[in-house]
Amino acid sequence: MASIPEIRLDQFGLRSTESRLAVLTAFQKAGYALSQGDIEQTLSKEFDRVTIYRTLKSFLSSGLLHKVLDDQGSIKYALCHDTCHQDTHQHQHDHVHFKCTQCGQTTCLETVHIPQIILPEYFIKQESNLLIQGVCRSCNK
Repeated sequence: MASIPEIRLDQFGLRSTESRLAVLTAFQKAGYALSQGDIEQTLSKEFDRVTIYRTLKSFLSSGLLHKVLDDQGSIKYALCHDTCHQDTHQHQHDHVHFKCTQCGQTTCLETVHIPQIILPEYFIKQESNLLIQGVCRSCNK
């Protein structure tokens, strides 16, 4: 798992606000993908649902976060790492996500890439998602 470098919101064209800093901190402390509900549960005393939703939406559009689909169709969000920005022309997330069947945490496996898939003629890939399920390092100890 890649370490998360210090993130400054202005690097992503975002103004630093109290809600944005709180949501960013929640992701950095967790170290794994969070759902909007997870964040609301953590920050509900400070910010309402709409503020959290708008913050997540701005983080997505700026390239600070990416969506992670899990096995139950839920959307989680994960901080983008250097590997998401390797190609300066396209923000991509062609790496594997791992969901622990014991603790339920979903993490990005930045060093494990989705194999190249050759599509039939006239099919154009826009994104790839690969979710592996099993037991994470913490639960396996």
